[in-house]
Amino acid sequence: MKQAKLIGTSTALAKNTVPFDEINDYLGLFDRAPEKIKKWTERIQPVMKEMLGVEYTHYAFNSETRTMDEDNLSLSVKAAKLALADAGMDLSEIDCLIYAGGYSHQMPPMSARLQGELGMGRCAEYQIHANCTSVYKAVKLAHSFLLLGEYKNILVVSSNVISSCFVPEYYNQEILTKEDIFLRWYLCDGAGAFVLTAADEEDESEGFYLEHTYVESGGVSKPSAMGNRYQYYLTNPKEEYERGAHHIKQLYINVLNEYAMEEDGQTIFFHALKRMLAQKEINVKELAAFVVNMPSKSVRNLISEECASIGISQDIIFNSLEKSGYVGPPAGLISIDKVLREKTFKDGDLILSFVMEVSKFMQAGFSLRYRGGEKRA
Repeated sequence: MKQAKLIGTSTALAKNTVPFDEINDYLGLFDRAPEKIKKWTERIQPVMKEMLGVEYTHYAFNSETRTMDEDNLSLSVKAAKLALADAGMDLSEIDCLIYAGGYSHQMPPMSARLQGELGMGRCAEYQIHANCTSVYKAVKLAHSFLLLGEYKNILVVSSNVISSCFVPEYYNQEILTKEDIFLRWYLCDGAGAFVLTAADEEDESEGFYLEHTYVESGGVSKPSAMGNRYQYYLTNPKEEYERGAHHIKQLYINVLNEYAMEEDGQTIFFHALKRMLAQKEINVKELAAFVVNMPSKSVRNLISEECASIGISQDIIFNSLEKSGYVGPPAGLISIDKVLREKTFKDGDLILSFVMEVSKFMQAGFSLRYRGGEKRA
């Protein structure tokens, strides 16, 4: 069996940086929405800032031109090139490309488009669509491939350009509800990438090794808390617009919080995390950093309190959202990129990243083990 070693990481945020207080003005105010929705949109922004704990967001949308400066493909290319440079690896050495992101309606798939845009030669390519857990599923797939010796070097890329879905021009404003625009303050645009390589089983050279990966879906007994209302077949775009099927809805705060809890009053996230820790026999005393990949500061605080009950100190809980906003699927890669650059690690230290995605309460995580002398930020 081989080992999977992480040798390159990257972050590529959209270039338009917007203070959280200016989101409504930057994206644009609604002029045809019901009056109560207009007032709610203005009233809720400071509430969302307090709840999410974000100072700035990044958008590919250009407020002056009302067009997109960047897209999922261009940001993915940036992230891929940065990760390859960080790894000191040439593109020709990559024999597998995995793209992970939110829902996609383009053909051909982003994975093949990215391969072409990068100028990659013949290689394997995969695309995973599962919102915020998509990256974790991509990492798990890469982990399995590398352990089995299926591929030698894998490039995992994720991007999210969602601001185009939050501008007034996107919506059928006359039928807007709170749930239709609730995500306007949650998500922004960016990309990230990993370069992973197959190392020999006896390799103990300095670096970060992918040790465990975990995926589960717990939505069998839970209604969907986020999503659109498209049919399971191609439909008339005009009719879908008229009924607002394209709107990306998320349940409002009180209902969402209720759905995110188990019967014992603990979060679904915490229960899933404990299952991963038990299944993979992870010793929490070895954790040097725990990346709680959730967009809400209030939820992260609740999870931190739960984690303290099993010996995970709040001092090691890490997130990088305050300065950049939550970019959805790529956040799993971006947070690791940032923690590797900002923290000091010593031999044997473990990094754990975990996420809960609310469209159908999918959970996932992975861990990285550092080997070598002290690595300073």
